[in-house]
Amino acid sequence: MREIQDRRSIRKYSDREIDEVALGKILESARLAPSGHNRQPWHFIVVKNPERKRRIAEVAGGQTWMLTAPVFIVCVADIRARIETDEVLYIDEETPSFELKRVIRDTAVAIGHILLEATALGLGTCWVGWYLQKDIRPILDIPPDKFVLGVITVGYADEAPGQRPRKSMEEMLHRETW
Repeated sequence: MREIQDRRSIRKYSDREIDEVALGKILESARLAPSGHNRQPWHFIVVKNPERKRRIAEVAGGQTWMLTAPVFIVCVADIRARIETDEVLYIDEETPSFELKRVIRDTAVAIGHILLEATALGLGTCWVGWYLQKDIRPILDIPPDKFVLGVITVGYADEAPGQRPRKSMEEMLHRETW
C-alpha cells in the first residue's frame, strides 16, 4: 500500500491550512477503526488555537517544531468503554490496569488509521507522545479517567525526510513458535 510505504514523521509544515473536508476524512478513518468487542474507546480533540497548541508543545518536551502544524489531533483512550462503574477513577502512566491496556491498544489502531488517511490525502503527520498525563490533561479539560495516547500533528509537509532504517524480515519473523 502506497500510504504505508510513503508515511513519514513530519516535523516541519508549510503554513497552508487544512480544509475541513480533508480533516473530516481523517477523523472518519479513525471512527471506522476496529476495536475489541466494538467498544470504540477513542475520543479526538481537534486543536487549532495557537495558545493551546503552544501549551501542548511546551508540556510535550518543549518541541516547538510542533507549532508549525496547523492542526493537532489529540487522541484520548477512554477506560470507561471497558469499566462500567460510577466509581471515581484516576489513570496515568503508572496505572497497571489490563482494561487500560485494551483501550490503549484499540485507540492505537484508530491512530494508525489517522496517519495513513492523512498520507493518502497528501498531508504529513507526526505522532507525539512525550508528555505526562498530569501535564497535558488540564490544558484540554480532559477528565482524570481518560488517557491521552497521542498528539498527532497534521499539515502539509515542508520537508521530505527519507525512509528510516527498518529491520529485515529475518530479524523479526517467527513461524509457529518463537
